[in-house]
Amino acid sequence: MIRRTVYKQVLYDTIKRATTTMSKDVIAAFENAIASESSPVSRKGFESTLESLKLSAQRCSVACPDTGWPLFFFKIGNDCELEGGMLALEEAAREAVADCTRDGYLRATMKHPITGADPGNNIGMNIPDFTYKFVPGDDFTVAYSAKGGGSECFGGTRHQVIAYADGLKAIEKTIIDWYIDGTKTGAVCPPSVLGIGIGGTANISANLAKQAAVLRPIGLHHPDPMFAQIEKDLYKALNSLGVGIMGTGGDVSVFAVNVEYAFTHLDGIIVSMASNCMVARRAATKIDADSTVNVLDTPDWFGGR
Repeated sequence: MIRRTVYKQVLYDTIKRATTTMSKDVIAAFENAIASESSPVSRKGFESTLESLKLSAQRCSVACPDTGWPLFFFKIGNDCELEGGMLALEEAAREAVADCTRDGYLRATMKHPITGADPGNNIGMNIPDFTYKFVPGDDFTVAYSAKGGGSECFGGTRHQVIAYADGLKAIEKTIIDWYIDGTKTGAVCPPSVLGIGIGGTANISANLAKQAAVLRPIGLHHPDPMFAQIEKDLYKALNSLGVGIMGTGGDVSVFAVNVEYAFTHLDGIIVSMASNCMVARRAATKIDADSTVNVLDTPDWFGGR
C-alpha cells in the first residue's frame, strides 16, 4: 500500500518541479529554435528566455509569474492501493496546492467566477481539477500542469462544429484561422504548443485538446499515420505565418501541434484547440507499489507519447 505521507509529499514535489524546472523536451525545443531561427530579434528572445528558465531551475524559483490553473492527471494501476483511497488522494492534492501557494511555488490566482472572492490558496469549487486514467498494474503516476491564463483565456482555447461533409480541409483552416486571430490580438504567448481535439462531444474534444497540449512531449507524433500527417501539415503551415516569439516575427511560431481524436456523430465534427505557453510547465512522478518514488521527465499519458 502506498502511504498517504508518501503521495502527499510527491504531490507537493511534483507541483514545485512543474513550476520551476522545465522538462528536457521543452529545453530542446528552445535550443532547436535558437539553432534554426533566422530572425536576430527572435533568436535573442529565445536565448534570453532559455537563460531565464535555466536560472529559475537553479534558484528553484517560478519560471513564470502566472502559475495558472492547478491541473492534476492521475494514472492509476488497477491493482494500486492508496491509503485512504481516491478521496484521500484528492484531499492530499488540495493540501499540496495550498502548501505550494503558501511557499511561493504557486501564485494565488483562483477566484470565485462572479464575486471575485479569493481564498488565497488556489482551492475552490472544482479547483484543483482532477483527471483520471486507469491502467493495468499496481503503481501510481501523477502529472501536474500549471496551465497559464495567457494561453487559456483570450483566444488560446476554442471549439467549433465542422460539417462532416467539409472534412479535413475545414478542420485545418479553422485551426489556422484561430491561431492567426489569437496571436494577432496578443491573446497567447507564441511559440505555442497546440493541442487539437477532433471528434467526440464538446467536452470530450476539449479534454483531448487540453491533454494533448499539456501532456504530450514536444516532438512526438500520433502513432496513427493519418493524424501524424495532420500534425506535420499544421506545424508547417503555422510556422510559415512568421509570427515568431511573442509576435516579433520569425521562423518559429509553434513548438508543436499535437492531435488526439475520438469517434464522432455523423451530424458533425467538434474541433477544439488548446494552446499551451512556450514555457510548457509540467512534471510527473511515479510511485511503485512498494512506495519507491521515480521522477519522470515525461508523463507517458498517451502510452509512450
